[in-house]
Amino acid sequence: MSDRQARVLRAFETFFAPAAEPSPSWVLDLFRRTATTVPAYRDFLAEHGIEPESVQAFADFQRLPLTEKANYHQRHPLPDLCRDGTLAACDMIAVSSGSSGRPTIWPRSLEDELHVARRFEQVLVDGFGADERSTLAVVCFPLGTWVGGLFTQACVRHLAAKGCPITVVAPGNNKAEVLRVLPELAPHFEQTVLLGYPPFVKDVVDSGTDWSFDVKLVLAGEVFSEQWRDLVATRAGIADPVHDIAALYGTADAGVLGTETALSVGIRRFLAHRPDLARLVFGDPRLPTLVQYDPASRFFEVIDDTLVFTADGGIPLVRYRIGDEGGLLPHAELLALCAEHGFTPPDGPPLPFVYVFGRSLFTVSFFGANVYPENVTVGLEQPEISATVTGKFVIESVEDADRDRSLRITVEVAPGATADAPAIAQSVRAQLLRLNSEFANYVPVERQLPEVVLRPAGDPEYFPVGVKHRYTRPSQPAPRDAL
Repeated sequence: MSDRQARVLRAFETFFAPAAEPSPSWVLDLFRRTATTVPAYRDFLAEHGIEPESVQAFADFQRLPLTEKANYHQRHPLPDLCRDGTLAACDMIAVSSGSSGRPTIWPRSLEDELHVARRFEQVLVDGFGADERSTLAVVCFPLGTWVGGLFTQACVRHLAAKGCPITVVAPGNNKAEVLRVLPELAPHFEQTVLLGYPPFVKDVVDSGTDWSFDVKLVLAGEVFSEQWRDLVATRAGIADPVHDIAALYGTADAGVLGTETALSVGIRRFLAHRPDLARLVFGDPRLPTLVQYDPASRFFEVIDDTLVFTADGGIPLVRYRIGDEGGLLPHAELLALCAEHGFTPPDGPPLPFVYVFGRSLFTVSFFGANVYPENVTVGLEQPEISATVTGKFVIESVEDADRDRSLRITVEVAPGATADAPAIAQSVRAQLLRLNSEFANYVPVERQLPEVVLRPAGDPEYFPVGVKHRYTRPSQPAPRDAL
């Protein structure tokens, strides 16, 4: 039996066996294996004058320099980032979505899929009961080289191989194909789970399909508000949005890092109605995604208010700064805070929490205030607005001929709907003033009302079909075409 065959068999045996308590030293073990077998990481340590043998204790580990795309991944040949300096052990190549403008290649193996499949198990089995109910999993993430679709399909199929009555269909982010397979297949299953990016899934839900079957959602890639969760739940006939809609904190770099549970969703909804308490907990007026993570699988640290993690994979990552703003909350500490304020959340696993705002590049600076997509989203989700828009928009800070700046929000109009730009502008301003103290205090009153431009669904310049949506654009003049 070859080494590769032996590794795959061990991975399957571990995946099929009950979860075991890992050694707390796994982070140090991963460091040592990476320093020994990964040429790029050996060179990285040498550049910083670090002998691997000097890292003996956890305190030593926490003094290691951080790796990033720029100082590590992009500076070395792809094979050197993998074990033994070869791609031979990696049977799959994924490409990041290029949110920062430059797609990145991530090799991985079947063993990596099995590791991440446990996170899908946490959502589908522990959350949705997919080990006991026949389940149709509809993969709506983009297919092809991009990481979301094929990786999700593989992980969910591994759960089926483990014995869960799950059947996967993968139409990808082709709305017409999703709407074709749903009415044909969903009636044959006890529940149907749509897995995709929030704007695309909402677009599918808004299509007018008969949602009389039992629908659940697994979402990833973007922060969404609790108003959004309630809106989509209502339109999809989901009676219990706390238990039946779950977000994943996932990355191309290392798969799924954490998952929403009923516990984390319940706490997030509690804090959504108490912005002052949310600011105290998260240190920010925005409401982040709040998930639970398994410290035996992904080790998190917080450095300068950004998340750093250590994880094994096709490219082992040691103290890797991904660029996500966020923080960590111990399980007991967060539950104690809820109890102190008279809230009893739903039951959930005794795992720590990680909260994620997203990356700082997804903001627009306007009069020195950071304008976040999360703030604008709430303005579009108000009852008098939500039925006329898709939820997609683009924020820009633009200059006129006199070099005066204005905040422009280009909004995608729902098919067949008529949107009211002035009403949207008023709604967005109200939420910006309520949720964003920088905006309220930095932006002159006469500049606080945004300019709203309406564009049709699927507009090729702002809302092209089939690609991951970007909510911000660099500050520059932009066309003023209106619908």
